[in-house]
Amino acid sequence: MALSIGIVGLPNVGKSTLFTALTRKGGLAANYPFATIEPNVGVVEVPDARLQKLAAIVHPGRIVPATVEFVDIAGLVKGANEGEGLGNQFLANIRETDAIAEVVRYFSDADVVHVEGAADAERDSEIIKTELILADLGTIERALPRLEKEARRDKALAAKVELVQRLQEWMNEGHRALNFTMTDEERALIYDLHLLTMKPLLYVANVDEDAAAAELEPIDGVRPIPISAKVESEIIEMDEDEAAEYLAMMGLEQSGLERLVRAAYRLLGLQSFFTAGEMEVRAWTIPIGAKAPQAAGVIHTDFERGFIKAETVSYNDYLEYGGEAGCRAAGKLRQEGKDYVVQDGDVMHFKFNV
Repeated sequence: MALSIGIVGLPNVGKSTLFTALTRKGGLAANYPFATIEPNVGVVEVPDARLQKLAAIVHPGRIVPATVEFVDIAGLVKGANEGEGLGNQFLANIRETDAIAEVVRYFSDADVVHVEGAADAERDSEIIKTELILADLGTIERALPRLEKEARRDKALAAKVELVQRLQEWMNEGHRALNFTMTDEERALIYDLHLLTMKPLLYVANVDEDAAAAELEPIDGVRPIPISAKVESEIIEMDEDEAAEYLAMMGLEQSGLERLVRAAYRLLGLQSFFTAGEMEVRAWTIPIGAKAPQAAGVIHTDFERGFIKAETVSYNDYLEYGGEAGCRAAGKLRQEGKDYVVQDGDVMHFKFNV
């Protein structure tokens, strides 16, 4: 499964500069609103040092990391829910992503204009929060008459109507749909509304270089990830050793890309398992709690449909015993069935029959 993150924010907060640095893909970064019109899309390899250590054991033909897709979406302004700026287009692009990374301006640069006059993280984030809530309320207002009509014919839909009405009241008070208490069954009932404020949210603070390692105060209960777009832009021009030395000098252990991707994995409840052989060493992304057949299905649907068993070794055992043969000899190679819950870092080989 490929993770898709929409990069959003007010105009001129550094979204496109950050996107270019994270994805090493050229995007227009300009000192005026709406420099980004059509969303730029960049696919980035998920940094994972474990891949190199596995490859040192099996010497594969290639190494294939997991990937994450970043989507740089046009800047949002007040009134977007009513079509201001590029409102409707902006909102449609957000709907297609798994999570939202909202870039908030913390950096100081008098030469870069701010659409609201001056940077204010709380105010700026509140503008976007309000616009997304208003857009969702518009979705609900359009959907309710249809749902109420259908519920008169099918009494089983009454629970959905009542849930949507309660959610509407909650959002009218200025709350995100994501923070509304619901059961998994209730979440499934409203999935087809595709509400924007149901999407998991990360805040990215675009900071000055000297604040790249700072711990910032939470915004709306979520602690921002400090990333300096300037630092990230410089890192992409360096080799691996130079980048590591530069990050250490900045007081950082990981690049902004690594910190953002790891935060997104935590937010969405994702983890990685590996396949390792002479052809390739590859990382695969699955939800935490996924069982072996579901993991097999990420590789190919036939693997899940005809699943028999999964030969499994923990990552640490794979390294300690020098690969599959050593793990087999040490009794560390396990035969796992359909009910096995895959653990982060498992090295797996699937047996199937279709």
